[in-house]
Amino acid sequence: MGAQWKAKGKELAANAKGRAFGKLAKDIMLAARNGADPASNARLRLVVEQARKISMPKDTLDRAIKKGAGLTGESVSFEHVIYEGFAPHQVPVMVECLTDNVNRTAPEMRVLFRKGQLGTSGSVSWDFAHVGMIEAEAASSGADAEVAAIEAGAQDFEPADDAGVSVFLTDPTDLDLVSRALPAHGFTVLSAKLGYKPKNPVNPANLSAEHLEEVEAFLAAIDANDDVQNVYVGLAG
Repeated sequence: MGAQWKAKGKELAANAKGRAFGKLAKDIMLAARNGADPASNARLRLVVEQARKISMPKDTLDRAIKKGAGLTGESVSFEHVIYEGFAPHQVPVMVECLTDNVNRTAPEMRVLFRKGQLGTSGSVSWDFAHVGMIEAEAASSGADAEVAAIEAGAQDFEPADDAGVSVFLTDPTDLDLVSRALPAHGFTVLSAKLGYKPKNPVNPANLSAEHLEEVEAFLAAIDANDDVQNVYVGLAG
C-alpha cells in the first residue's frame, strides 16, 4: 500500500479512472494559474503529461488549462487542505484535498473519519516525509532503477512492483529536474508529483485479514470524496 493508497479490484479501478480525470483537472487548473504554456510552466507540464498518460480527452485537458489560466472568464478558487489522523487500528493517514468550499469539506471529513480518528494539524505529519514522487517504468530490459536513481539525482527509489512500475523519490525542489533526466536513463515517466512518504509504516503482517479489510474500506470511502486529491497511508507494502 505504501506512500499513496490506490484503489484495488476491477470495479474500484474503473471508478477510480473516472475520478482521476476530475482530480487531474483540478491539478491542471491550479498549475495553469502560473501560465497556460507547459513549456514555460514546469508544474503544468508534469500534470499535462500525467493526463495524457491516462488518456484524458484533449478537450477536457484544454478546457482545464484555459479555465485555470483565466482565459475563459471563469474564476477558479481551490483551497489546498490536508487532514491528518488514523484509519482503523491506528494506521496513520494524510488526506490531501482541493476544495472550493472548506465549510462543506470539513464536516464531510469528520463524518468519514468516524471509523478512524481525525487528528489535529501535525498529529501524524511528523511521521511522513514531504518528497517528490515519480512513477516510471523501464523502457528497455537493460534499464536499472538503482543506477537511474543515482544518475538522475533522485534521493531514493522503490523497486518495480508487479506492474513493472518503479517509484523514484526526490527532494521536492528536484522533482522536475529528475523527471526530465530519467528518460535518458531508460525510464518512461508515468506521473510526477509532490507527496508524503511514511517514515515508520505499519507492517500489514501485524494486522489480521479482517482488520486490513476495515482499513481498505475506510480508505476507499475517503478516496471516493470529490474533494480528495490524494490519500497517503502509513502502511508498508
